[in-house]
Order: sequence, then C-alpha cells, then structure tokens
Amino acid sequence: LLVNFENGIAVLTINRPDKLNALNIETITELGNCLDALDQDSNVKVLILTGSGEKAFVAGADISEFAHFDLENGKKLSGDGQHKLFDRVEKMTKPVIAAVNGFALGGGLELASACHIRVVSDNAKMGFPEVSLGVIPGYGGTQRLAQLVGKGKAFEMIISADMINAQDAYKWGLANYVTTQEELLNKCFEITNKIASKSPTAIKTAIKVINAGYN
Repeated sequence: LLVNFENGIAVLTINRPDKLNALNIETITELGNCLDALDQDSNVKVLILTGSGEKAFVAGADISEFAHFDLENGKKLSGDGQHKLFDRVEKMTKPVIAAVNGFALGGGLELASACHIRVVSDNAKMGFPEVSLGVIPGYGGTQRLAQLVGKGKAFEMIISADMINAQDAYKWGLANYVTTQEELLNKCFEITNKIASKSPTAIKTAIKVINAGYN
C-alpha cells in the first residue's frame, strides 16, 4: 500500500501490480489499518483510493487464499473482510473517492462500491464473476450494488457474471464520472478540492445520515 498526502488529500494506492492488485488478507488488513489512521487524522479532508498500474483498480480477491475453504472458513473470511475494510470504507467520516483504472471485478468492485464516489477510466471493466466460481459476492456486493444500480440491474450483473464497460457503469449510476485514464486522478482532485473547503463536521454527519437510510 502506497500513501501520498498533500493539501488535505490522501491518495492510497493498492500496490500489487503483478497480481492486478488482487486483495489478499494481508492487503485487506493493511488497508483497514491505514484507513483507521487517516480517519483520525484531522489534517486529512478527503481520500482517493486507486490501484497501481494501468490494468486494474483491483481485479478481485486473491482466490488462491480461499479456494480450499469450507463453509465456516468462508463465512469467517467474509465477515472479517467486511469488518476490517468494506464496512470501514463506507463508514469513514471523510469522503472516499474510488479512482477506478481498468478492471474492478469481484472484491475490487465491492471495494469501489463501498466508496462514496466513483470516477472510472474509459477502459474500465466492472463486474461480479463469482457465480462462475460457485460462490456469490461475499464482501457486500449483493447489497451495495443493488443500492447503486437498482435491484433489476444488480440481479442481471450478479447472476450473469457479465462485465460492463465504463459507459454502462455511468448510465446505470455505478460511476459518477467517466474520464480518460490520463485524466482520472485529475478529475478526482477536482472533486476533492471542492470537498476539502467544506465543513468537515457537516460532511461527517452527512455521510452518517445518508448511510443510515441504506442500513
């Protein structure tokens, strides 16, 4: 995990490009701990979360870690991940913007969905392939996707396991903005600069009450 901080904006980059930034247990724990620290840092106003390289935001969970799990181990993995990271992102008191560069699949799309705003590059591919592997989205995707795109589209994406492109993600409400890959972070900074000048107390409360409507 790489962290850069400037003018109240923290940029977190998941740095496993050789694995397309796949989320393993270590990365999930590290991200959760980092978010805890940044949420308590009064100098941080907004966060941007992205993946290293040009191919992927996060291509999914690291399947090699759980391919052999039984039911109980699977439940524990899902619960631990939600507690350590995905619920943590959603409940941050500072806005978290996902800069989605390339693939956001499975756990990667679940991570982007937990963020408060999503900006995607025009080469992005997003989807939930889990049913092809005999499982379902286990890090909150079944709930957060439906909240973002509606029940019908959530059914379609999850039970077909099809990927969608950036324009469909924007059309369906999954993406707030679509940009070129070169302009992705610039667009995120444009948004963060607007947010950073606003009342942090009001923003914290707004996040809390918006989330409460979907709890």
